[in-house]
Amino acid sequence: MDVVTSGTVLGARPTDGPDQVSAILGSDFAENSLSDHSMWRDYGLVEFAWVRESPDHPWAGHHFSVQVHRLSYGGGGGGGHIVNEAIRERYGRFDRHLRSDKSQRLLGNRGVCLEDVPDANGPAFSLHWQPASQVSVMVLRKRGPGGAAPSSSATCAGSLRR
Repeated sequence: MDVVTSGTVLGARPTDGPDQVSAILGSDFAENSLSDHSMWRDYGLVEFAWVRESPDHPWAGHHFSVQVHRLSYGGGGGGGHIVNEAIRERYGRFDRHLRSDKSQRLLGNRGVCLEDVPDANGPAFSLHWQPASQVSVMVLRKRGPGGAAPSSSATCAGSLRR
């Protein structure tokens, strides 16, 4: 819930550079790049992305994503290796699924509301926006073939982006 209300991950902002983010989330990450102009670091549950004009320019923060759907992979009790150590130390164990109705209720208890955003991926997904923190939340409403998650127990999937 803190990500949605603050627009940060443990204080790491989407505009922070790679060294700033690693100072907060630690050095246990996978670094990925498709070109000299973009890079992202995968910290398990969280990914941060950067861009730059050329290899001679510094990295500029672009966005972060909280990959809540990865919790369903397990990896040990409470998120195991999926949840970064710094996040696990702050918040403890995580359930394997985050119910949309529960997260909406918890946010409401903090006086934070999500606005519905029209989404071309509906009705399988719904998109929501928190204007104060500039965070979007995509919610999986129904799983594809092979697994059914009834719409009444929607789980968060995709990213919390800023």
